[in-house]
Amino acid sequence: MDENIWPESGDFVVCTVKSVTDFGAYTTLEEFDGKEGFIHISEIKAGWVKYVRDHVREGQKVVCKVLNVDPSRRHIDLSLKDVNEHQKRAKIQDWKNEQKAFKWLQFVSEETGTGEEEMDKLKLKLLESFGSLYSAFEEAAINSEDAFNEVKMKKKLVSSIVSVAQSNIKLPFVDIAGFVDLNCFLPDGIEIIKQALGAGNDVEKDDDVRVEISYTGAPRYRIKVIAPDYKKAEAVLKKSATAAISTIEKLGGKGEFHRHNDTVKA
Repeated sequence: MDENIWPESGDFVVCTVKSVTDFGAYTTLEEFDGKEGFIHISEIKAGWVKYVRDHVREGQKVVCKVLNVDPSRRHIDLSLKDVNEHQKRAKIQDWKNEQKAFKWLQFVSEETGTGEEEMDKLKLKLLESFGSLYSAFEEAAINSEDAFNEVKMKKKLVSSIVSVAQSNIKLPFVDIAGFVDLNCFLPDGIEIIKQALGAGNDVEKDDDVRVEISYTGAPRYRIKVIAPDYKKAEAVLKKSATAAISTIEKLGGKGEFHRHNDTVKA
């Protein structure tokens, strides 16, 4: 990963505990080129902590919430206590999926004879277009070459990605998507938009339904819903868009929902 890419406050990250001290634990962030983060003893768990080692150990994988990032000092403050079990499971699954997708991308590189520099550019392009590498392969498994109609890529790379995706991903569920446009021009507009996206992502849903929200280009965000059937998927998509729009409008912004090339106020 690019050395200049850092997590943002509020992100959930997968970390490996590097060392444990009396006042906290140092970790390396798996998704951010091994950048170092620190969990202060007060952020280990709710309540009083006497011994940090009673709760974390060297080599342990943990999911943390990013509290503060200071690239100039190369310092990241983390919290372990601010992550609940649902968030932990979801983040670990996403991380494992990304690891799989990264390996699949290596298969594509070998199959097409594409060099490292070009593959790095492709990886960034897929992340920008789909939000994650796994989502790109998932879309390829569902929609074949059509998944990349709006992404400028070499045909041999598209064909290889589709082939690898369809060989490795089983899709018993349906997949639909819509878009929300979120605007807020207040001084804390970015934080308000984040809150709206969080509301859209955290809507109540069954365990067999997944919601993924990704940035596609200002002011548009893509909401993807994976569910056992279209009826359930459509219901959750509408619920997610409504939650995001309601939240941003309550906080002083505006939002619109787009589906099937129509524009409808949620």
